[in-house]
Amino acid sequence: MIDIKFLRENPDVVKQNIKNKFQDSKLPLVDEVIELDARSRAIKQEADDLRAKRNTLSKQIGALMAQGKKEEAEEVKKQVAAQASRLKELESLQPEVDSKVKEIMMVIPNIIDPSVPIGKDDSENVEIEKFGDPVVPDFEIPYHSEIMESLNGLDLDSARRVAGNGFYYLMGDIARLHSAVISYARDFMIDRGFTYCIPPYMIRSDVVDGVMSFEEMDAMMYKIEGEDLYLIGTSEHSMIGKFKGQTLKKENLPYTMTSYSPCFRKEKGAHGIEERGVYRIHQFEKQEMIVVCEPEDSYKWYDKMWSYTVELFRSMDIPVRTLECCSGDLADLKAKSVDVEAWSPRQKKYFEVGSCSNLTDAQSRRLGIKIKGEEKNYYAHTLNNTVVAPPRMLIALVENNYNEDGSVTIPEVLRKYMGGKEKIEIKRKK
Repeated sequence: MIDIKFLRENPDVVKQNIKNKFQDSKLPLVDEVIELDARSRAIKQEADDLRAKRNTLSKQIGALMAQGKKEEAEEVKKQVAAQASRLKELESLQPEVDSKVKEIMMVIPNIIDPSVPIGKDDSENVEIEKFGDPVVPDFEIPYHSEIMESLNGLDLDSARRVAGNGFYYLMGDIARLHSAVISYARDFMIDRGFTYCIPPYMIRSDVVDGVMSFEEMDAMMYKIEGEDLYLIGTSEHSMIGKFKGQTLKKENLPYTMTSYSPCFRKEKGAHGIEERGVYRIHQFEKQEMIVVCEPEDSYKWYDKMWSYTVELFRSMDIPVRTLECCSGDLADLKAKSVDVEAWSPRQKKYFEVGSCSNLTDAQSRRLGIKIKGEEKNYYAHTLNNTVVAPPRMLIALVENNYNEDGSVTIPEVLRKYMGGKEKIEIKRKK
């Protein structure tokens, strides 16, 4: 949510930002909210004037009564009564108008950073840099689910019977590899000074409203029937929610935290042939990182955060690249975002495994996260980034470490989490 004062003073900037995001249907909202805001401020001013007049008239009544001027005092009382009726009307009208202002402001997108390329959707995202040499072996690499099934590590059929499509059973060494990745990612971030956290896996609606747009909520969140609770789609939601309504001390900033959680997503929409198996699923586990910091430090942290993800993947010998997300691919609360994509030697292309975003003060305005200043308080900046999200990340891992004999080499950094094991091999039937 942007600052209403900024919108009031810069309506053309806000309208151009909406156009840059190809959301022209929202353009009338700018003029509508300006009109409602003016009405809100007029109501407040009139109410304040009436309260001041009431105080003045009350003093007059007291003075007139002391002088024995009862008739004059009664006339003044009538004025007070008339004003009281109008004040009551205004006091009931104010919340109604303010609610409409807030409703519209929650829909108007955050101002994107000037460096963001203009484009309609993810097809117009811009490659920034490649890390590592993408290799295509001279032997065929099976589909990731076939690899995992051949290693007795994946059972999709049983999961469909138990929970439906979009779920899975991981087993044996593949399940162990999944846990190893999570453990390694946890330790990797702790070594970089982040505080490890396990957050609530459910959050209330006011937190949901604070951390994401209505469109995202509808496409992602599962609601708990009969309760004001939603299953988290990423631990970032409950991690940022941790600071809801708080005024933070400057000396405690920045808050740098890495969190583990299961995640639950509806994953609405059509899914392509390459999104079968464990690529796009309703339940997965994730290591996340968030930062709450001073406004002037947020882009410094932005660059640090995405570089950590690149570093982690490269430590497992997985080639990656970074993509600058274009304007049309940015969710409404994001000012700037970079996707990290891993190399798929089977597909001979990169695919998304993580995303780093700077939301500037959009979330903190919605959630009331402020920093205590010397003269006045001001809103913090919030950022989030995927450290690693298996099992999707496992796709990149098993493909890039697949051997011609059907085995998968375990990256050296993961071996201590797997009892020193170096390979996952096909178990031959005797």
